[in-house]
Amino acid sequence: MNASVAMTEPLRIPSTDPSLPGHFPGNPIVPGVVLLDRIAAALERQGGRLARIGVVKFMTPLRPDEDATLSIARDGLRISFRIDRGDAPILRGEGELA
Repeated sequence: MNASVAMTEPLRIPSTDPSLPGHFPGNPIVPGVVLLDRIAAALERQGGRLARIGVVKFMTPLRPDEDATLSIARDGLRISFRIDRGDAPILRGEGELA
């Protein structure tokens, strides 16, 4: 994608997040829906609204209190997004803005 607008921001889901109990006891991971919600919220802060996710691939789990980076590239209404922990990819995806 030839992105015209790009943004990057730090991402950290605290171990006190209400989504974590039960996901999974003794081996907690951040639910994918929480990560997608953070992507949608980042877009809204930039004046956009996520209309559709065309594809998303979860590659490695993100654990509570781990530092990660959220990156979004935008080309018109098309977006691509990613979350990485250092050099390790957490997720990759594409979608459209409303």
